[in-house]
Amino acid sequence: MTHWKIDESHSEIGFKVKHLMITNVSGYFTEFTGSVKTESADFHDATITFEATTASITTNNKQRDEHLKGGEFFDTEHHPKISFVSKKIKKVTEEEYKLIGDLTIKGHTHSIELDVLRNGVVTDPYGQEKEGFSIKGRLHRADYGLRWNAATEAGSIVLSDEVKLLMEVQLVKESVPVLA
Repeated sequence: MTHWKIDESHSEIGFKVKHLMITNVSGYFTEFTGSVKTESADFHDATITFEATTASITTNNKQRDEHLKGGEFFDTEHHPKISFVSKKIKKVTEEEYKLIGDLTIKGHTHSIELDVLRNGVVTDPYGQEKEGFSIKGRLHRADYGLRWNAATEAGSIVLSDEVKLLMEVQLVKESVPVLA
């Protein structure tokens, strides 16, 4: 069994939401952890767990970030974590996978399918084995209890229900001590 963990300093957990239906606003979670366990070298049998701290959300706008942390969105006081647990991985090509798992936000859990691109493996200058992945997906925020919206004077909505997930993940292989 090989154990990997997310290298937080070389990974990004991001999203985009359409604002006023004309532009995308980007945001990130800056505090997160994750682990991967696999028997195979190609990750087709991997078990993945992930958590992000909801209070670590940033959109580079303090007022918007405070609104997102409040009860109308993530309610970080009562729901401090977003979690993901894998259920299945489908290998499409040598580099492309479909990752299916349960995503929990604000106490709502739904199955989600993510597109995964395996970018390769390297050994860094410190002798650590690292593997890189690009992950994309979509979700409907209302499914997770993130229903706040408003209308403009002209009657259009402020926020899209669809959220695009965009993640760049670097894993580092953990050395597991051998028990004698």
